[in-house]
Amino acid sequence: MEDRINKFVQGEFDKTLANFTAMAADVALREQIAGAVSLCVAALRNGNKILFAGNGGSAADAQHWAGELVSRFYYDRPGLPAIALTTDTSILTAIGNDYGYDYTFARQVEALGQAGDVLVAISTSGRSKNILRALDAAEQKGVKVIGFTGAGGGDMAGRCEVCFQVPSKETPRIQEGHEFIGHLLCALIESEVFPRDGG
Repeated sequence: MEDRINKFVQGEFDKTLANFTAMAADVALREQIAGAVSLCVAALRNGNKILFAGNGGSAADAQHWAGELVSRFYYDRPGLPAIALTTDTSILTAIGNDYGYDYTFARQVEALGQAGDVLVAISTSGRSKNILRALDAAEQKGVKVIGFTGAGGGDMAGRCEVCFQVPSKETPRIQEGHEFIGHLLCALIESEVFPRDGG
């Protein structure tokens, strides 16, 4: 049993390292990160907000990243306006009951989104129906979209101002990549909107 566990653990380390090595070598990814940061910083400086949406583990990412912006990431500074559309059970169940689960995020984008806001839409497959409907609502409201997906981008590819496509088809590897990029965005947004020591 111990040998089997060790073999599995080593295999997971190897796949994760290969995934991050590919991401680290991707020059286009660095450009996408800069582009996503610029979108978010411009929105926040103009008095707009960032919305986050995802299902399952991606819902946890949505809440996590919104929390990093509203509270703090590396250092104390004023809170930044960010909302996870995954947290209000009354809203989620009302929309699910009245309109269907596919509309859980779209309805909230319709209600809360304003032109100039940014929607961070997370789907490891790029095919989650409620995320795709949220993209429809964002387009209608003039909300910019930053997408987080896996290799190929699914149906989200080409529908986002920036679409991060982690180079894997395994959900755990995709989520690990999302978490790393999400942390980079939070750190860079924080430092751009509120530079330390004014620099």
